[in-house]
Amino acid sequence: MMDRLTKFQTAVLISLTWMMALVVFLATAELFYIIAKEIFAPPLILLKIDELLEIFGYFLLVLIGIELLETFRIYLEENVINVQVVLLVAIIAMARKVIILDVVALPSMTLLGIAAIVVSLSAGYYLVKKSQQDEKACRL
Repeated sequence: MMDRLTKFQTAVLISLTWMMALVVFLATAELFYIIAKEIFAPPLILLKIDELLEIFGYFLLVLIGIELLETFRIYLEENVINVQVVLLVAIIAMARKVIILDVVALPSMTLLGIAAIVVSLSAGYYLVKKSQQDEKACRL
C-alpha cells in the first residue's frame, strides 16, 4: 500500500513540476512581451515608473516560479522539504509585494505589518542558514 502511495505522490510531484515549468515559461514569455511593448511604445525606450514597477513585479514573479521549481526538484531528490528554499520563496514574494506596493494609499498599520513579516522572514532565513552552518561545523 505504501509503495503505491509513494508512486502516486511522485507522479503528482512530477506533474506539478511540469505544470510549474510551463507556467514559468509562459510568465517569461509574457515578461518579454511586456518589455518589448513598453520599449517600442512612444516615447521610444523610455519607461514610466509604473511600467518599471510592473516589469520588476513580473521579474520577481518569474523568480518565485523558479524557486518553487527548485523546491520540487529538491523534494523529488531528497524527499525532504527544504525550509531554506521555502523561506527564500516567501522573501521573494514579499519583496515583490513591497516593490509594487502603493505606499501612499495604505494605512500605516498595514505597512508596519508588512515590515514585521519581512523582518520575521529574514530572521527565520538567517536562523536556518546559521543552524546549517553550525551543523556543518559540528561534523568537522
